[in-house]
Amino acid sequence: MNSASARPAITVDIVVYHGFKAVEAIGPMSVFEYANLHLQRRGKPAGYDVRIASHKTGQVRSDTLMSLDATKALSTLALPDKAIIVGARHIREALLESTAIIDWVAQVAPRIGCLAALCSGAFFLASAGVLDGKRATTHWSVADRLQADYPAIEVDADAIFIRADNVWTSAGVTAGIDLALALVEEDYGRDLALEVATEMVVYLKRPGGQSQFSAHLLSERTTRPNIRELQNWILDHLHERLTVAQLAQKAMMSERHFARVFQQEVGQSTQEFIELCRFERATQLLADLALPLKAVAARAAFSDEAHMRRVFLKKLGITPKVYRERFATTGVDAPMLMGRPRRA
Repeated sequence: MNSASARPAITVDIVVYHGFKAVEAIGPMSVFEYANLHLQRRGKPAGYDVRIASHKTGQVRSDTLMSLDATKALSTLALPDKAIIVGARHIREALLESTAIIDWVAQVAPRIGCLAALCSGAFFLASAGVLDGKRATTHWSVADRLQADYPAIEVDADAIFIRADNVWTSAGVTAGIDLALALVEEDYGRDLALEVATEMVVYLKRPGGQSQFSAHLLSERTTRPNIRELQNWILDHLHERLTVAQLAQKAMMSERHFARVFQQEVGQSTQEFIELCRFERATQLLADLALPLKAVAARAAFSDEAHMRRVFLKKLGITPKVYRERFATTGVDAPMLMGRPRRA
């Protein structure tokens, strides 16, 4: 890994346009700012030179009361090392109003070191043909639209972020922070990325291939209070042998009715949900490098280490050992190691 003193600062253009999502610009911007701060604390020069760019300079209104001052106009002659295009709530309107950004992307994609799109910003890359033949992600709410509008793309609605050569795409909103941390780790190493994550009080350990939906999110999305309460109870009783009959009794339903309602509400069977809970607990425990895999399996309530291994292979295509080795950080290499992640 090259040190910051051995090269000039990496230039980063955060590309915005009218109606862009404010948090998607501020999140990555903050990651790079904190990276500079921690490099300077080490007695090194700033590692990133970040600018706000748009099709023309001036104030650009976001989806909130906040505006950003675009100090750089996009140009095919003055390319940054990295360009990050943020998403918008109303992406169709944004595409119609910002065709200059699409044209710019089409021209510079082969020549730029890193071209990233956050959330629905992936539509700019798709419209420019940059994602054709590639695997990409976006916010789950527009993933079906992206696939329908651009069938040449392999859209993965699960992933937090995906890297395909020099092109990166991420899920919605805060996933841009995950992607930016991955870039910092790739540029300057895990230690700096960890310092930034700690400063921002966010996780460094969320790999790109991890699902946008956690077990906790799935429980929050459940509309029936009794099913939601049962999901939370499951999370607290993973160490027990949980059967459909037992869970149906707790929900005060017949087994058949309970199984149908749970599937309808959660989108998974009870056993699939339980497996997801245990899998997620294992991914958290694997961050502790001193904890043996056998102990991880036990604490995650798998029947044994072999059971945990089978689940990891099914969900990620890799073993827990490889997950620990490669993804105990931001998971920069995740898309290169695993096949298409499967829904839990």
